[in-house]
Amino acid sequence: MRLLRPAPLLASFVLLAAMALPAPAVAAELAIPPVHYQQRTLPNGLQVLSVEDHGSPNVAVQMWYHVGSKDDPKGRSGFAHLFEHLMFKSTRHMHAEQMDRLTEDVGGANNASTGDDVTNYFEVVPANHLQTLLWAEAERLSSLNVDEPNFQSERAVVEEEYRQSVLANPYGKLFNAIDPNSYTVHPYRRPTIGSIEDLEAATLPDVIDFHRTFYRPDNATLIVAGDFDPKQLDAWVDQYFGWIPKPATPIPQVTATEPKRRKNRRVTVTADTAPLPAVALSWLIPPASDSADTIALQVAAALLARGDASRLYQALVYRHQVARQVDAEADVRVGPGLFLAYAILASGHAPEEAEKLLHEEIIWLATQPISAEELERAKTLLLTDELKQRQTAQGLAFALGQAALIGGDVARVNTDLTALQKVTAKDVHRVLQKYVTGGRYVTIDYLPAAKASQPASGEHAK
Repeated sequence: MRLLRPAPLLASFVLLAAMALPAPAVAAELAIPPVHYQQRTLPNGLQVLSVEDHGSPNVAVQMWYHVGSKDDPKGRSGFAHLFEHLMFKSTRHMHAEQMDRLTEDVGGANNASTGDDVTNYFEVVPANHLQTLLWAEAERLSSLNVDEPNFQSERAVVEEEYRQSVLANPYGKLFNAIDPNSYTVHPYRRPTIGSIEDLEAATLPDVIDFHRTFYRPDNATLIVAGDFDPKQLDAWVDQYFGWIPKPATPIPQVTATEPKRRKNRRVTVTADTAPLPAVALSWLIPPASDSADTIALQVAAALLARGDASRLYQALVYRHQVARQVDAEADVRVGPGLFLAYAILASGHAPEEAEKLLHEEIIWLATQPISAEELERAKTLLLTDELKQRQTAQGLAFALGQAALIGGDVARVNTDLTALQKVTAKDVHRVLQKYVTGGRYVTIDYLPAAKASQPASGEHAK
């Protein structure tokens, strides 16, 4: 969930008020000025969102492509992730890695990320370099060199990233196993990072076809936030992006529907690198467009696991000392999302101990009274995160992108924060009972390979 950014002077007051402790029994709702964004769509289909803000002499430029790992071709997982890397290679008029020179060499920065639903590229530079960045993003969209040398080099980079983040990371295989075991039909079951086997099976024609299919103006959103002149921005956008043709072919859409779970499932994953066992639980939740439920689920996750005072930390780490680390999250997506809870165990404890306590705390939260102070603390933590992030042009641009592409409506940048403040204890009870305690779940037992080879009673070997 992304919320809205207040005016600079009011923001300081709001943040101080929000972080003041202890929280009142019933906090007054904060009236935060709306984000005044502009939006338009070019004839070729490119969506343009912008927010003028002269609070600092910087400008953020972001390109969000409406393609993520859910759009990877069958048997070719990792393609969306691969293009996150390929887009930094050469174009018709730019050398490889020149985006670094256009940003870092002038005191700015750039990066990119791939998700289940989107791939975004983002830069922040001094405002007088806006024109150059718009040209560069249009160049990457229209003239990327998708050739064999670039494909081979970036495929190797992605494969090495997989080895480091999944195979070498002590708990990488656990988190990489959540999506494949949580979905049965929906392409969300393919991990975003991909797999070495699928990447090795790919060919250059496969890559060219993926690029031609999804990297097009009518499948992209340009977001500009910060210190700029709106009329000049419109002129530059028309100049650099307006000529790019809109393909005649339709954009493929994911139509798969994830079926309702009929029973609980349990799987075991082993890893040579894991020093201690872990356990993870997942439940299906509705798409981000169902804001009334998904925002309440995010509050529920904060109540469970946000900070040392949270319920899971107090129960599993502090009182019972069965876990070293705990967390919970409402992973909201364009399609069906996941409510997650996990624990990395303390030495001498087994996954079933932590699983039992996780269920107990979630059921207790779903059924028993929640104090006004505890609820306000959780909402204040979420609210403060949003307000702090939106003090930068980059954070404000992300808020627009999240609202437009994940939430489904850019106007949510001005409504989600209000909805967050209105979440009640009854709302938390309702959504947990509907989707979590009243739903079926998947349990992933994560075991060090040595322990998995000698399963104790009740454990599940791989």
